[in-house]
Amino acid sequence: MSRILRRSHLYLALFLTPWILMYTVSTFVMNHRPEGPRKLPVYRMERELIYPGDLPGAPQDMARQLLSTLDLDGAHRIVRPASSNERLVIERLHATSPRRITYTAADKRVVVERMEFDNTRFLEQMHRRRGYQHEYTLDDLWASSVDLTIAGLLLLALTGMWMWWELRVTRTWGAVALVAGFGLFALFVAVI
Repeated sequence: MSRILRRSHLYLALFLTPWILMYTVSTFVMNHRPEGPRKLPVYRMERELIYPGDLPGAPQDMARQLLSTLDLDGAHRIVRPASSNERLVIERLHATSPRRITYTAADKRVVVERMEFDNTRFLEQMHRRRGYQHEYTLDDLWASSVDLTIAGLLLLALTGMWMWWELRVTRTWGAVALVAGFGLFALFVAVI
């Protein structure tokens, strides 16, 4: 049993390395972000066209049809100015090349802008990316991989505790480390 747990611990840690690296680096970046207003993303014009047909009335249906026509189908969110029903702005979510699509109903003009890549923004978006609320398989697969990472990290902690308890030599210092970790965590929860 001990050999199986050690091997599971080892291979699980190796398998989870990309996710652990992404979450640790992105957390570091967010933790050390300079104070003050965040710099706005920079968009560059990618293309401009006149939409050839009519769009359905509901914003979500309009967005889907526009994205499909532009070969940009995928996870997105709608930003619609409160002061005007004349314009529809869609943010096409993507890890490395998000886009902003603006449709103006009056002249059927569509402007597609691509956000310039920014390391900090990329890491934060990957860290905060949520799943299961979009109807796209790749987004669900990402969400499932995050759920598996969570389960894997719990398993990593449990197998580590099992191995610690199994080695009598490490029990005292292991207990000190475990109590210190829980104590420090409890202190922060209490005072923050």
